[in-house]
Amino acid sequence: MSGLMQSLRALARLKPAQKLTRDYLVSLLTAVLLALAVGAGIMLVCGHNPIEGYGALIEGALGKPRAIGNTLAKTMTLCLTGLAMSLAAKAGVFNVGGEGQLYLGAMAAAVVGAQVDAPAWLVTLLALLAAMAAGGLYALLPGALKVKWKVDEVITTIMLNSVAIYFCSYLANGPLKTAERGIATGTDSIMAEAAFTPLIRLSNLTTGVFYAAAVALIVWYVMSRSSVGFEMKLTGENDRFARYGGIRTGSLMLWAMVFSGAICGLVGMLEVFGLHKRFLTTVSNEFYFDGMLVAMIMRYSPFGVIVMSFFFAVLSIGSKSMELSAGVSSELILIVQSIIIFFMAAEGGIRKALGERAALRRARAAAGERGRG
Repeated sequence: MSGLMQSLRALARLKPAQKLTRDYLVSLLTAVLLALAVGAGIMLVCGHNPIEGYGALIEGALGKPRAIGNTLAKTMTLCLTGLAMSLAAKAGVFNVGGEGQLYLGAMAAAVVGAQVDAPAWLVTLLALLAAMAAGGLYALLPGALKVKWKVDEVITTIMLNSVAIYFCSYLANGPLKTAERGIATGTDSIMAEAAFTPLIRLSNLTTGVFYAAAVALIVWYVMSRSSVGFEMKLTGENDRFARYGGIRTGSLMLWAMVFSGAICGLVGMLEVFGLHKRFLTTVSNEFYFDGMLVAMIMRYSPFGVIVMSFFFAVLSIGSKSMELSAGVSSELILIVQSIIIFFMAAEGGIRKALGERAALRRARAAAGERGRG
């Protein structure tokens, strides 16, 4: 746990206001190509054809309507969690507690969906509001500790993750456990009419994607086109300078944390009303941490998060088909993702080292020409 804490603290010290420059995008593209090349090399060593392996991956992610639906559903989850991370990070706070906020949002939505007797549309709306409120209020605590008493939000949020997950597991296995047969750990099912409607048959894509799209559009507008987004950028880069400029940095950080948690709660609601139709203790498979990686790779750019979410979704969904069709272990994709993350984490240092070496070569060449002259 101490190693994880140190890693997260190191990530928290990164400046989230860095832009997606041309050089960075070139580095990212290079990292992706290198990672895919390493994956192809591993396939060759293991006796597999890389073309067939990657072909099966693309076919499994985009080859059929069902596959496209699953890929878009995964993109939706990665995108929302990545945007939740980006929203807080741009304001200078590092929300590592999104997984717990997601669980609480899922539990709140499941309780409303199962116990509220009202028209279906109203149940859906109330569940959405309850999920966002649960996630947002849970993020309020570490946000307030950070703003008021300068308590390290990395530690508080990651500790609160465990509290929320275990609390929801207790409810699902105890007071709120369903009496339905065949469900080992879960709550009662939600109102059937209130659940989201599938958009593509046999896929995980539902009408919940429209809620996700609306939230993504709002976050993009706030972060990229509004005065609040500009104030968040200044606060994230230098909160002291922003404070001297008249920006209420404390309130901005606090609200960024709350809305980040609310988005995570919404993701939990989308899982319950779209896929599981009840709260299950397996409602999330560390979705938020995947979204964190996407956000950090794309330097917390909303548009970049959307694009990278789609790419990672293709890898995630296609890897299952690659394993079944081409016999290539899906663990290979984890290696590819890890290599991309490694290269992008070291991108600044690598580019600086290459630049220094190039400058040294130019200096030597100039010195040689002066010597000959």
